[in-house]
Amino acid sequence: MTVAKLWGGRFSGGPAQALEELNASISFDMRLAPYDLLASKAHARVLHRAGLLDDSELDRMLTALTELTESVAADEFPVSVSDEDVHTALERGLLERLGPLGGKLRAGRSRNDQVATDLRMYCRDHARGLASRLVDLIDALVSQAVQHVETPVPGMTHLQHAQPVTFAHQLLAHVQAFLRDLERLRDWDARAAVSPLGSGALAGSSLPLDPARVAAELGFESSSANSMDGVSDRDFVVELLFVTATIGLHLSRLGEEVVLWSSSEFNWVVLDDAYATGSSIMPQKKNPDIAELARGKSGRLVGNLTTLLVTLKSLPLAYNKDLQEDKEPVFDSLDTLELLLPAVSGMIATMSVNASVMAESAPRGFSLATEIADWLVRRGVPFRDAHEITGAVVARCAAKGVELHELADDDLASISEHLTSAVREVLTVEGALAGRTTPGSTGPKAVTTQLADIGDRVSHWRTWADTTVVPD
Repeated sequence: MTVAKLWGGRFSGGPAQALEELNASISFDMRLAPYDLLASKAHARVLHRAGLLDDSELDRMLTALTELTESVAADEFPVSVSDEDVHTALERGLLERLGPLGGKLRAGRSRNDQVATDLRMYCRDHARGLASRLVDLIDALVSQAVQHVETPVPGMTHLQHAQPVTFAHQLLAHVQAFLRDLERLRDWDARAAVSPLGSGALAGSSLPLDPARVAAELGFESSSANSMDGVSDRDFVVELLFVTATIGLHLSRLGEEVVLWSSSEFNWVVLDDAYATGSSIMPQKKNPDIAELARGKSGRLVGNLTTLLVTLKSLPLAYNKDLQEDKEPVFDSLDTLELLLPAVSGMIATMSVNASVMAESAPRGFSLATEIADWLVRRGVPFRDAHEITGAVVARCAAKGVELHELADDDLASISEHLTSAVREVLTVEGALAGRTTPGSTGPKAVTTQLADIGDRVSHWRTWADTTVVPD
């Protein structure tokens, strides 16, 4: 059965091949078909309530839409460039099953509000899946952290040894970033839960439809307050792309650290064979490809956000064909993270930690210097003076080629009268960590508290991620 274009009524001939190929989006928007069919069922019911379909017509329409849904799910519904887009293809499928009755479904809606609705449903549905994968990564990081609450490592700034921290604390710093990503997804979802269906092409409809009821049937919280905004708004796509780009940045930072940790120079962790690759010429190599791909794909995620921002920046109201370019960037970003997050989670969950190497390197680079300054402050020395005194101690150690705890008592006393042998009580990594007890700090007690709080929050997020927002 040959079906005319949805827009072909005023045209005397068909489109040129070049236009048809350029204009077609069926190659990528067919993934919206399940959502378009759900929206079509809701629209059929609203047409029935408006008296535009009788009982028999509604039953036949819903039956045909169900059959079409099953055919699409089984990949048994063929499409081609001549279908132009998902909406045209599905109307063809409906007409093949119902004949002229299938044409009644188009009343009161436009491809403009259809695609805006479909894409919101798709994004909200897949955002929950993204959240679930983020929770899995958080679980992997937390599982490693639990084993290393007291494992010291050199905390760094400017990639230079700064102060000792626990490895758990460093892992949980990444967890906090991913928890913020989950919060962004939830905040985004609240704004995305608005149905454009009923906005028509841009002006709404003169038919007695019920956009609010349709919105509720499709899992939305409300319907669009302005029909022009309903069909032209793509803020929800931009915001989701910002969230995915930010997740990419956080994965990139974690990936960079894993690259460093697994290097021969650091030797802090060893990656499991299942989550590393080798070299085609150097048999000894174990390459952290997952971590490097996490780093590399962040550029792709940022690029997708930039692409859509540039596309949207000068569009007049309401719908413009430029908006066809909104789908591929968000599809690609979600696909990328759906592939990347499980790999990173597996890499983190299975890596072995060389705790002894970490502990041995923790005090190097005069990382306990701040402990001396704080010790002096507790004895009444102004921090400005304590800083200068400690700097002189570091300079003496550097000149002698020794670490802080190796400096002789005579050297300490010659630098300042305040420096007695009692200062040695803070010149141990264990003492430095134990002294960090304030909320959010790196001491084992504070980290244990942080772990408990994260456990409560993760339980909440897993429940949220598992909540269905798109009806079956």
